Amino acid sequence: MPRLQGVRNNYHEQLDAISEDLVQMTKLVGSAINRATQALLDADLQLAESVIEGDETVDLLAAEIDSQCFDLAARQQPVATDLRIIMSGIRISMSVERMGDLAAHVAKQTRLRYPKSSIPNELRGTFAQMGGLAEAIASSTGMVIMSKDISASYVSGIGRYDDKMDELHRELFGIVLSPTWPHGVEEAIDVTLLSRFYERYADHAVTITKRMIHVVTGQPYSEVTVDAPLGDAFTGD
Repeated sequence: MPRLQGVRNNYHEQLDAISEDLVQMTKLVGSAINRATQALLDADLQLAESVIEGDETVDLLAAEIDSQCFDLAARQQPVATDLRIIMSGIRISMSVERMGDLAAHVAKQTRLRYPKSSIPNELRGTFAQMGGLAEAIASSTGMVIMSKDISASYVSGIGRYDDKMDELHRELFGIVLSPTWPHGVEEAIDVTLLSRFYERYADHAVTITKRMIHVVTGQPYSEVTVDAPLGDAFTGD
C-alpha cells in the first residue's frame, strides 16, 4: 500500500509539472511579445533577433510537455479530470507555442524592414497598445493555468482583452483601407500583417482559457465560451 501511494503521489507531481511547464511557456511568450513590440516600435534589430532566437526555447518546452503527456496517458490510463489535464495539456502547449511563433513573426517583420520602421509613426500608439494587451492576456492565461481559477473575473478579463484587441485590429483595417491613407501599398500590407499577428495571439489565449474551463468543469470544449456563466457548468467527474 505505501508503495502504491508513492506511485500515485509521483503521478500527481508529474501532472503538476505539466501545468508548471505550461505556465513557464506563457511567461516566455509574454516576454517575447513585449520585446517584439519594443523592437517593432524602435526598429531595434538586435532585440528582434533575440526574440527570433528565443522562440526555439518555447518550441523545445512544448515538445517536452507533449512527451510528458503522451507518457502519462500510456502508463497511467487517467480518467476524468486527470485525463482532461493530460489531453488538454497537448492542445494548450500547441496554442502557447503558436503564440511564441506570432511574437517571432512580429520580430521578423522588424528585421525585414530594418533600418526602416515597419509602421507609420502615427500608428505607433496603437501598436504599443496592442503589445500591452498581448502581454497582459498572456499573463492572465498563465494565472488561469496555474490556479485553475475559472471564476468570472479571470475569464471575463481575458475576454475583455480579446475584445479590445479585436477592436484595434478592425480600427487598423479601417485606416489602411481609407481613401485618405497617406502611405503606400507596402506599408498597408505591413500594418495589416502585424495587426493580424497580435489579433491571432489573443485568440490563442482565449482558446487556452476555454481549454482550462473544459479541464476544470468537464463541460464539452465545443460548448465553452469565455463569457458564458460557469456556475451551472456540467461536470463529468
